[in-house]
Amino acid sequence: MKIGIMSGHGRQDEDFNTLIAKAQDLEARGFDTLWVANIFAIDAITANALIGRETSKIELGTAVVPTYPRHPTALAQQALTAQSACDGRFTLGIGLSHQMVIEGMLGLSYERRAKHMREYLSVLTPLLRGEKAEYQGDEYRVHLELAIPGAKPVSTLIAALGEHMLKIAGAMADGSILWMTGPQTIETHVLPTIQEAANAAGRPDPRIVAGLPIVLTGNADAAREAVGKILVHYGMIPSYRAMLDREGAAGPADIALIGDEKQLDRALQRLEDVGVTDFDAAIIPAEEGAEARTLDYLQSRL
Repeated sequence: MKIGIMSGHGRQDEDFNTLIAKAQDLEARGFDTLWVANIFAIDAITANALIGRETSKIELGTAVVPTYPRHPTALAQQALTAQSACDGRFTLGIGLSHQMVIEGMLGLSYERRAKHMREYLSVLTPLLRGEKAEYQGDEYRVHLELAIPGAKPVSTLIAALGEHMLKIAGAMADGSILWMTGPQTIETHVLPTIQEAANAAGRPDPRIVAGLPIVLTGNADAAREAVGKILVHYGMIPSYRAMLDREGAAGPADIALIGDEKQLDRALQRLEDVGVTDFDAAIIPAEEGAEARTLDYLQSRL
């Protein structure tokens, strides 16, 4: 199981210089991946393109870029440009976002989400493979080819949680990038659904990137309480709430990896055992020194 670090979760104070320095440090430590969140601060694809010019080995990905605000041809052009800048180390994570963002903030329709994603990928994925997009649908009607110098094909992951989106991810993308989804839910819901769809479509085994909060601590109860307060809003978002309910978790703190080295070892092994291919660590500053300690611990697992 690869180990990567999430940047930008719940915080918007990282500028380009900070992100580049962070990526260089993670690369020097031997981490597999840096996943840059795309919320309401720095654009994650642009950031990865810049980081790619200042690193040489670490994989760079987005977690995740919303589809509705960007036409798939525009997103493909941007992703291929980032791939060229990253010399083939860029992975595109995309998702629907949430109704409160797409409708409430942007004024766009959030209906027919599965159809939207199928049409979106029908345009996006051929372009990311370096092929011409020829598609005639209800939402998109595209006849276009892109030519980005130096760009290699871009792997695409979907933030798929529900059954319909997991089936689309298995059939049309390279896997799923998860958030707020515990190991039991991955084992009994995510992996069987996406794997069946991939098999039916004749595609390779899907990549499963599990993003979860993590804290190395000697005081698990206090850290869990702090994590619960920091991430409380995620437990109120319907798509994440559904995954927490499947897991039998009251809130985000109940699926977080919290404890000493042995406890974290067991939790990471559990994720690998259920089929997670990549752990995307959201290190939470639950107490003084927690970020540095947890990062050092994860480095020791590489």
